[in-house]
Amino acid sequence: MSDALNSSIEFKVWGRFALFTDPLTKIGGEKCSYHIPTYEALKGIAKSIYWKPTIIWVVDEVRVIKRIRTQTKGTKPLLLSGGNDLAIYTFLADVEYQVRAHFEWNMHRPELAEDRNEAKHHIIAKRMLERGGRQDIFLGTRDCQGYVEPCEFGLGAGAYDQDEEVAYGVMFHGFDYPDETGENKLETRFWRPKMINGVVTFIRPEECTIRKFIRSMQAKQFVPDHNLIRVEAEATSLGC
Repeated sequence: MSDALNSSIEFKVWGRFALFTDPLTKIGGEKCSYHIPTYEALKGIAKSIYWKPTIIWVVDEVRVIKRIRTQTKGTKPLLLSGGNDLAIYTFLADVEYQVRAHFEWNMHRPELAEDRNEAKHHIIAKRMLERGGRQDIFLGTRDCQGYVEPCEFGLGAGAYDQDEEVAYGVMFHGFDYPDETGENKLETRFWRPKMINGVVTFIRPEECTIRKFIRSMQAKQFVPDHNLIRVEAEATSLGC
């Protein structure tokens, strides 16, 4: 397992809108955002900054900087049968967060053991963060463009620094994918978060006790030098 002290990144992410969807509100075709980011959404942002199948991003905590505000907008989502529908989405408006995350080795990928160079992965991750991410950043959905940059977690004033504890009840945590669990199935997991003085400290995925099976699923296969660039070669190409 990787040492979190030598594999962590801290970043600020912000945007005009965010939509961290509550699954319960999707039944009728309309969506309503949770008031705080989900673990899965923040993990997705970390993967957009830098990711390889050799590593698994673990989100440690998030700090809410700006006050939570919602905005309702009419949208026209595409229908599977063609055309558009009318729906009301409730977004978070003008959001900003500080995030602390670290990567660990994906032990379910023994074929990538030679790619486990912690220093190289960490250097590339920080370089990609300085560049604003390797891929586009989204705040919960493609409709909500986001931006990232390095920061020092906890630095600066936040809107909820003095608000002590706020409990949110049962909330979506993330997905269990077969390449990260070693099991040929896709599951969803839930937890009960608390925000203390503006900070939400996430439990690890394996600590979630509420799970639901979705469907069977196979992990994608990666072969070094075939559909995977070795980290040493990638670091060299970047001048790291």
